[in-house]
Amino acid sequence: MKQLIQSFKTGETILEEVPAPQVARGQVLIRTTRSLVSLGTERMLVEFGKANLVQKARQQPDKVKQVLDKIRTEGLMPTLEAVFNKLAQPLPLGYCNVGKVIAVGEGVSEFKVGDRVASNGPHAEIVCVPQNLVAAIPANVSDDEAAFTVIGSIGLQGIRLCNPTLGETIVVTGLGLIGMITAELLLANGCRVIGIDLDAEKIALARKKGIIGINPAEGGDVVKSVLDETHGRGADGVIITASAKTDEIISQAARMSRKRGRIILVGVIGLNISRAEFYEKELTFQVSCSYGPGRYDEEYEQRGVDYPLPFVRWTEKRNFEAVLQAVSSRKLDVASLISERVPLDEYDRVYGSIGKSRSIASLLVYREDANPQHTVHVLPATSFAGKKGVWGIIGAGNFTKMTMLPALEKARADIKYIASAGGITGTALAKKYKIAFSTTDYQEILRDRETDGVMITTRHNTHAAMVLKALAAGKHVFVEKPLALNEEELEQIIDAYDGSVTLTVGFNRRFSPHVQKVKQLVGNTPMNVIATMNAGAIPPNVWVHDMKVGGGRIIGEACHFIDLITYLTGSKIIAVCMNAMGVHPAENTDNASILLQYENGSTGVINYFSNGSKAYQKERIEVYSQDRTAIIDNYKQTTGYGFKGFSKLKTTLDKGHKAQFQALISSIKNGGAPLIPFDEIVNTTRASFAAVRSLQQSGWVRLDQVRVAAPVTAEPEEALQ
Repeated sequence: MKQLIQSFKTGETILEEVPAPQVARGQVLIRTTRSLVSLGTERMLVEFGKANLVQKARQQPDKVKQVLDKIRTEGLMPTLEAVFNKLAQPLPLGYCNVGKVIAVGEGVSEFKVGDRVASNGPHAEIVCVPQNLVAAIPANVSDDEAAFTVIGSIGLQGIRLCNPTLGETIVVTGLGLIGMITAELLLANGCRVIGIDLDAEKIALARKKGIIGINPAEGGDVVKSVLDETHGRGADGVIITASAKTDEIISQAARMSRKRGRIILVGVIGLNISRAEFYEKELTFQVSCSYGPGRYDEEYEQRGVDYPLPFVRWTEKRNFEAVLQAVSSRKLDVASLISERVPLDEYDRVYGSIGKSRSIASLLVYREDANPQHTVHVLPATSFAGKKGVWGIIGAGNFTKMTMLPALEKARADIKYIASAGGITGTALAKKYKIAFSTTDYQEILRDRETDGVMITTRHNTHAAMVLKALAAGKHVFVEKPLALNEEELEQIIDAYDGSVTLTVGFNRRFSPHVQKVKQLVGNTPMNVIATMNAGAIPPNVWVHDMKVGGGRIIGEACHFIDLITYLTGSKIIAVCMNAMGVHPAENTDNASILLQYENGSTGVINYFSNGSKAYQKERIEVYSQDRTAIIDNYKQTTGYGFKGFSKLKTTLDKGHKAQFQALISSIKNGGAPLIPFDEIVNTTRASFAAVRSLQQSGWVRLDQVRVAAPVTAEPEEALQ
C-alpha cells in the first residue's frame, strides 16, 4: 500500500510503498477514501524537517540539553550517531482519515465490515486505528465532509474549555482551518463571534458565515476594534488557534478580554506573559490538549477503556461524534472550506508548496481498490537459496535501529525480513540495511523455509508467545530480554525447548571486552560482585512500568545484571532477596537492591536506581576476590587492584552487543552450541521473578530447582529439518 511519510532529517515528503498493517485486538482496519491535510500542523513538521541542525536545535532547546547530558555520559560519537538516527526516522503524516471498515479486531462490537468511519488515521491507503479513535459517519454526511471530523474536534475541545454561554462574545484569533471551524461552532452555540486573521480571503469567508472579521493588515488597533464591538466591556473569551512565534498574540488576548475573561490556547504561539495584564483582570488561561479527554491516555486509546459518561461527558471519541452530528444537522458547513481535491499520487501539488499555501483545506482522494498486502519487496532481486544462517527480525524499534542492525551489518549477517507493526519503520530500516522484505506479518518469517532464525525485539509481553511459535517452526531464536514475564510463560518455553535449535536471550553485558577481561582475571573462585545501575527515571505512563506489558524495570532490565553476575561467578543462583525504596514499594519499583546467593558461596548485589543524576555514569561493576579488586566503569575503563601484570583497560563504550551478535552469527553458521546455556537463561529468569515476588514476602526467597533441557546433539542439517 502507499503511505505519505516525511523525513525529519531532510524535510522531504515521500509517497512510500509499505506493507499494510494487520488488524489487532480492539482495533479497526480501514480502507481510506479521503484524508484531510492539516496545513498548519503539517506545515510546521515539513518546515522543521527542512531546517538545518542549528535551526532545529534553536527550536528545541530542551532536546539540546538532553544531547549535552548524553555526550557527558556516553561520549561524542555515540551521541551523534543517536541524534542522526533519530533524525532519519520517518514520520507518518496526517490524522484526519475517512474510509470503509474492511476488518475488525477481537473485542470490537461497535463496527462491522462495510461501515463508513472517520478516524485519526494517517495519510495511507490502509490504516489500523483503535476503536476509541473511530466514529461512525451519518448517512447524510459525505466522505469529503467527514474528513473534517478530527480537526473539528480540536476546535470543539477548545470551545468546551472556554465554556461559552448563549449571548457571550468570543474572539477567535487565527482563521485557518481549526479557527474557522471553531468560529462556526461558536455561532451554532449562540455566541457572538469575532474572528481575527491577516488573510483577506479568510476574513471575507468568515463574514459570509456571520462572523465579525477583523484584519490587522487593514490598519487600526485590533484590541480597540474588539473593545468597540463589545461597547468597551471586552470579550468574554478568547480562543487562540493561530500559529506564530510572537508574544504579541497572548498580550492582545489579555488586553481585549473583559475582567475575569477566559483565554484558551489551541494553536502554537510565544508565551512570554505579562503578569500585570493577567493580574489586573484576574484572567484565566488554559492550554487545550488536542481532541479532548482520553488523548495520550494509553488505557483509553490503545486498550479501549472508556471514561464513564456521567463523569466525563465529552471524550475525544464523543467529540468526533458531536462534530459529525453538527455537520449532519447542517449547523457546521465544512464543504465551503474545501480549497482543492487532489489524488494521492499527486500529493506534491499540496506538499510542494505547503509553506506558501493560502488554502484552507486540501483533501487527498484515494483509489478504492487498494488491497492490504502485508509484505513488500524492498530488494526483489535478492536470493537466499542455499545460504545458511538467514535471519528475520521481528520488531523495528530503537534497539533494532540503534544497536542490533549496525552490529549485524558489521557481522555480515544475511537478513531476509524485518517485521514492524505499522510497516513504516521496518521499510525504512530495510532500505538502509539492504533487507529484502518488509512485513507486518511476522508469521511470514516463520513460514519461510529459507529463514533459519528469528530475532525478537518487540515489547516484553509478546516475547514468550513469539518464542514458542518460532521454536515450533524449527527456527533458531534470539530474543531480547526478558525471555518471559511470568512463570507460566517460562514453564511453557521449558517444555517446548528440546535443544534441536538454539535459544539465545539478549544478555549482552557478559560479552563486553571489559567483562571478559575480568572473568579471565578472577577465574571461578568465590567472589563478591556489586553491580550499580544508574538507570535514570522513565515517566510512569511508559509501557515498561506496566507489569502486564513491560514487566517492570526489574524483570525487564535488572535481569541483565543477574545474568552478568551469574556469568562472572560461574555458578547458579540459589536464593534471592530484594529491598525496594519506600514504605510501601510498588510491584513495579525501579529503585531497589537485589541480593543474590550462589551455589559456590559467591554473593551478588545489584543496586538498580532511577533517582540518580544523569551526569553520573550509568553502570559500575565491582568484583572482589582473593585480595584483588576489579572496577568496570561504564564499560569504558576497567581498573585492577592486586592483579599481577594488569592495572587498566580502556575502550570506547561497549556493553557487549557487537560481540554478542558477531558470536551469534558465527555460531549459527557453523552449527555451534547456544551462546548462553539454557539452564543459565532459566536460572536468571527465575531469579528475576523471585526478586519481584520477594517484595510481598519477608526473608530469603528460595528458588525452585532449575529444570535443564537436553543439550544440542543433532547435526546442523538435521536440526533445521
